[in-house]
Amino acid sequence: MSDNAFEQIFPTGKPNDAFAQYFIGQSYNAPVVYGSIPVNNITFEPACRNNWHIHHGTDGGGDQVLICTAGSGWYQADGEEPVSMVPGTAIRVPAGTKHWHGAKADSWFSHLAFITSGEGVSNEWLEPVTDEVYGQLPTTDGR
Repeated sequence: MSDNAFEQIFPTGKPNDAFAQYFIGQSYNAPVVYGSIPVNNITFEPACRNNWHIHHGTDGGGDQVLICTAGSGWYQADGEEPVSMVPGTAIRVPAGTKHWHGAKADSWFSHLAFITSGEGVSNEWLEPVTDEVYGQLPTTDGR
């Protein structure tokens, strides 16, 4: 990807190879903040999305926060309608919520992501978001 193809305020980072098995398409990961609550900038190429997954935790841990910083993407919790994410959209995903997030079919997408600290914080990767399910989402950036 050329630096001019997708402008954003945080670095795109390196290919997210460590988690590639849990994504359809190419994603990139750039650590932004290190420490007890690491913050990463995750960038998705058009139509890239992660698998359904659940963040677990107790004592305040395991909530995920997503903040869209560039492009346009989707967030969806199991059993709920998908939510369009554009720059400035912030979503709190409570621990134990099955969900996925990724780029719209016609747009790059970038978000900051972090998980609150607590006891027993872990991530459970589940099934992919199928092309059939993803294909039912709007294909244009209608926001």
